[in-house]
Amino acid sequence: MTDVLELTRDLIRRRSVTPDDAGCQALIAERLTRVGFRCESLRYGEVDNLWATHGEGAPTLVFLGHTDVVPTGPVDTWSSDPFEPSIRDGRLYGRGTADMKGSVAAMVVALEAFVTQHPQHRGRVGLLLTSDEEGPDNLDGVRRVAEHFRAQGERIDWCVVGEPSSKEQLGDLIRVGRRGSLSGTLTVRGIQGHVAYPEKARNPIHAFAPALAELAAERWDEGNEDFPPTSFQVSNLNAGTGANNVIPGQLTALINFRYSTASRAENLQARTEAILAKHGLDWQIEWSLSGEPFLTPPGGAVRDAVIAVCEELCGISPEESTGGGTSDGRFIAPLGAEVVELGPVNATIHKVDECVAVADLEKLPSLYQAVCEKLLG
Repeated sequence: MTDVLELTRDLIRRRSVTPDDAGCQALIAERLTRVGFRCESLRYGEVDNLWATHGEGAPTLVFLGHTDVVPTGPVDTWSSDPFEPSIRDGRLYGRGTADMKGSVAAMVVALEAFVTQHPQHRGRVGLLLTSDEEGPDNLDGVRRVAEHFRAQGERIDWCVVGEPSSKEQLGDLIRVGRRGSLSGTLTVRGIQGHVAYPEKARNPIHAFAPALAELAAERWDEGNEDFPPTSFQVSNLNAGTGANNVIPGQLTALINFRYSTASRAENLQARTEAILAKHGLDWQIEWSLSGEPFLTPPGGAVRDAVIAVCEELCGISPEESTGGGTSDGRFIAPLGAEVVELGPVNATIHKVDECVAVADLEKLPSLYQAVCEKLLG
């Protein structure tokens, strides 16, 4: 059994559902310490974060990942125990195989090999792990670590995120940026009453409907050569008492913008509020910015290195995408880092019977090590 396969299996056996790390980072820190890494545990609240570095000075290349996983759902819907790794037909099954304990294991194996072969490599190479990537707020994970880094004057030049980026085969797609995510909790107040006496009530659903139609039809921007146009979505809409003879007194809507570098969060907020005000609603909205959009432009050193590695080791020119959701790269990019995401096929992430091809898993360390060689070797 290869080292990366064995380590992945060890990590999967640890039931590290957000925010519990379940000992994953201690296991990794012990391994990296043996090959000369300085390991620092950064625990905030219930969240474990590991910061491991090797070398001195600039430039700094960091591999970024997470040891937490999403819940499994009903275990009896899985073909095998989600926390007992199983190999069937050339695939490794278990929660976190693709998202992203396989990548984390590959990073560790690659870093061990790189510093062993290049003990005097230039600059620094590091590994940053958190147990709070899959949670709803990410308050004490990489977001908090980035604040700590900023206060300490920590410099990161390049960052490779191990999120499962590939579509059909390893290396066929890399993420070179991500859209920003802006959410709002909107409350529209009406007057509760009997449905037979609408003149004595004010229905917030009816009042909000024209504003919602305008928000949904609005063209927020045209995007640009790197990003599609900004999208607006209502993810939840709730009102009413459950009775069919009561006009509700309040409506709550959860909205979200996935926005490009063609827009700014404050502009989207102002335009939304202007539309709401125009329709004469009794409303309030609470905004939450999950992350700004970021882009590693063509010609960036880490982007070029990852593209070259995919071409040389996977035999494919990767699609360079800014699609998908968000990743913890959004907290590292504002530190001045170029960020690229490279990981296994994402077809089964968060699903029952999550899995990764064993052949892909065993190839992944060579990709990460090759990035190290190109940038710091």
